[in-house]
Amino acid sequence: MIQYSLKCSRDHTFDSWFQSAAAYDKLASAGMVTCVVCGDAQVDKAIMTPRVRPARNAQTTELQSKQVDVATPPADIEKVLADLRRKVEENSDYVGKDFAKEARKIHLGDAPERAIYGEAKPDEAKALIEDGVPVSPLPFLPTRKTN
Repeated sequence: MIQYSLKCSRDHTFDSWFQSAAAYDKLASAGMVTCVVCGDAQVDKAIMTPRVRPARNAQTTELQSKQVDVATPPADIEKVLADLRRKVEENSDYVGKDFAKEARKIHLGDAPERAIYGEAKPDEAKALIEDGVPVSPLPFLPTRKTN
Protein backbone atom coordinates (compact mmCIF):
# COMPACT_ATOMS: atom_id res chain seq x y z
CA MET A 1 0.00 0.00 0.00
CA ILE A 2 1.14 3.52 -0.76
CA GLN A 3 -0.32 6.84 0.36
CA TYR A 4 -0.23 9.84 -1.96
CA SER A 5 -0.94 13.47 -1.27
CA LEU A 6 -3.16 14.59 -4.14
CA LYS A 7 -4.25 17.97 -5.49
CA CYS A 8 -7.06 18.77 -7.92
CA SER A 9 -7.10 21.51 -10.56
CA ARG A 10 -9.07 23.70 -8.11
CA ASP A 11 -6.25 23.49 -5.52
CA HIS A 12 -8.03 21.15 -3.08
CA THR A 13 -5.55 18.84 -1.36
CA PHE A 14 -6.27 15.43 0.13
CA ASP A 15 -4.60 12.08 0.78
CA SER A 16 -5.53 8.64 -0.52
CA TRP A 17 -4.16 5.11 -0.30
CA PHE A 18 -3.47 2.92 -3.34
CA GLN A 19 -2.42 -0.70 -3.72
CA SER A 20 0.72 0.37 -5.60
CA ALA A 21 2.16 3.19 -7.71
CA ALA A 22 1.05 1.30 -10.81
CA ALA A 23 -2.49 1.01 -9.40
CA TYR A 24 -2.62 4.79 -8.89
CA ASP A 25 -1.39 5.39 -12.46
CA LYS A 26 -4.02 3.00 -13.86
CA LEU A 27 -6.89 4.54 -11.88
CA ALA A 28 -5.77 8.11 -12.63
CA SER A 29 -5.49 7.47 -16.38
CA ALA A 30 -9.02 5.99 -16.34
CA GLY A 31 -10.34 9.13 -14.61
CA MET A 32 -11.30 7.18 -11.50
CA VAL A 33 -9.33 9.33 -9.04
CA THR A 34 -11.47 12.32 -8.15
CA CYS A 35 -11.25 15.16 -5.65
CA VAL A 36 -12.99 14.38 -2.36
CA VAL A 37 -14.06 18.02 -2.02
CA CYS A 38 -15.40 18.98 -5.47
CA GLY A 39 -15.37 15.75 -7.53
CA ASP A 40 -12.88 17.13 -10.08
CA ALA A 41 -11.22 14.32 -12.09
CA GLN A 42 -8.11 16.39 -12.89
CA VAL A 43 -6.04 15.16 -9.96
CA ASP A 44 -2.25 15.08 -9.71
CA LYS A 45 0.19 13.92 -7.09
CA ALA A 46 1.24 16.75 -4.79
CA ILE A 47 4.66 17.20 -3.25
CA MET A 48 4.97 14.86 -0.29
CA THR A 49 7.29 14.66 2.64
CA PRO A 50 8.60 11.20 3.41
CA ARG A 51 7.55 9.49 6.59
CA VAL A 52 10.63 8.71 8.59
CA ARG A 53 10.26 6.87 11.86
CA PRO A 54 12.15 8.69 14.63
CA ALA A 55 14.83 6.92 16.60
CA ARG A 56 13.45 4.90 19.49
CA ASN A 57 15.07 7.15 22.05
CA ALA A 58 14.19 10.44 20.31
CA GLN A 59 12.16 12.90 22.34
CA THR A 60 8.89 14.29 21.02
CA THR A 61 9.63 17.41 19.02
CA GLU A 62 7.49 20.51 18.89
CA LEU A 63 6.42 19.61 15.34
CA GLN A 64 5.26 16.14 16.38
CA SER A 65 3.21 17.55 19.24
CA LYS A 66 1.32 19.84 16.82
CA GLN A 67 0.09 17.07 14.50
CA VAL A 68 -3.47 17.45 13.27
CA ASP A 69 -5.95 14.60 13.50
CA VAL A 70 -7.24 14.41 9.91
CA ALA A 71 -9.91 11.87 10.87
CA THR A 72 -11.75 14.58 12.80
CA PRO A 73 -13.15 17.27 10.51
CA PRO A 74 -12.66 20.91 11.47
CA ALA A 75 -15.51 22.55 13.35
CA ASP A 76 -16.42 24.83 10.42
CA ILE A 77 -17.05 21.82 8.17
CA GLU A 78 -19.26 20.30 10.83
CA LYS A 79 -21.18 23.58 11.03
CA VAL A 80 -21.66 23.68 7.24
CA LEU A 81 -22.92 20.08 7.24
CA ALA A 82 -25.26 20.81 10.15
CA ASP A 83 -26.63 23.87 8.30
CA LEU A 84 -27.10 21.81 5.13
CA ARG A 85 -28.94 19.09 7.08
CA ARG A 86 -31.21 21.70 8.70
CA LYS A 87 -32.05 23.32 5.33
CA VAL A 88 -32.77 19.96 3.69
CA GLU A 89 -34.98 18.84 6.57
CA GLU A 90 -36.86 22.17 6.69
CA ASN A 91 -37.44 22.46 2.93
CA SER A 92 -38.14 18.90 1.81
CA ASP A 93 -40.17 15.84 2.71
CA TYR A 94 -38.51 12.73 4.14
CA VAL A 95 -39.82 9.70 2.23
CA GLY A 96 -37.57 7.10 3.87
CA LYS A 97 -36.78 3.92 2.00
CA ASP A 98 -39.40 4.78 -0.64
CA PHE A 99 -37.10 7.46 -2.07
CA ALA A 100 -36.46 5.75 -5.43
CA LYS A 101 -40.14 4.98 -5.99
CA GLU A 102 -41.27 8.48 -4.98
CA ALA A 103 -38.55 10.25 -7.03
CA ARG A 104 -39.54 8.26 -10.10
CA LYS A 105 -43.26 9.12 -9.58
CA ILE A 106 -42.42 12.84 -9.29
CA HIS A 107 -40.21 12.67 -12.39
CA LEU A 108 -42.98 10.97 -14.41
CA GLY A 109 -45.62 13.43 -13.18
CA ASP A 110 -47.55 10.79 -11.21
CA ALA A 111 -46.98 12.67 -7.93
CA PRO A 112 -46.90 16.40 -7.16
CA GLU A 113 -43.53 18.03 -7.70
CA ARG A 114 -41.74 18.73 -4.44
CA ALA A 115 -38.35 18.43 -2.83
CA ILE A 116 -37.78 15.05 -1.18
CA TYR A 117 -34.98 13.19 0.54
CA GLY A 118 -34.66 9.66 1.76
CA GLU A 119 -32.73 6.46 1.33
CA ALA A 120 -32.01 4.35 -1.73
CA LYS A 121 -29.94 1.27 -2.38
CA PRO A 122 -26.98 1.79 -4.74
CA ASP A 123 -28.66 -0.12 -7.57
CA GLU A 124 -31.85 1.96 -7.15
CA ALA A 125 -29.87 5.22 -7.26
CA LYS A 126 -27.97 4.04 -10.34
CA ALA A 127 -31.23 3.19 -12.11
CA LEU A 128 -32.65 6.64 -11.31
CA ILE A 129 -29.57 8.34 -12.74
CA GLU A 130 -29.64 6.14 -15.86
CA ASP A 131 -33.31 7.07 -16.38
CA GLY A 132 -32.53 10.79 -16.15
CA VAL A 133 -34.13 11.38 -12.75
CA PRO A 134 -32.23 14.27 -11.11
CA VAL A 135 -30.90 12.91 -7.80
CA SER A 136 -27.86 13.65 -5.70
CA PRO A 137 -26.37 11.95 -2.63
CA LEU A 138 -26.35 13.87 0.63
CA PRO A 139 -23.20 14.03 2.81
CA PHE A 140 -25.11 12.81 5.86
CA LEU A 141 -27.50 10.04 6.87
CA PRO A 142 -31.11 10.96 7.58
CA THR A 143 -32.11 11.09 11.23
CA ARG A 144 -34.28 8.08 11.97
CA LYS A 145 -36.85 8.00 14.70
CA THR A 146 -36.47 4.76 16.62
CA ASN A 147 -39.83 4.67 18.42
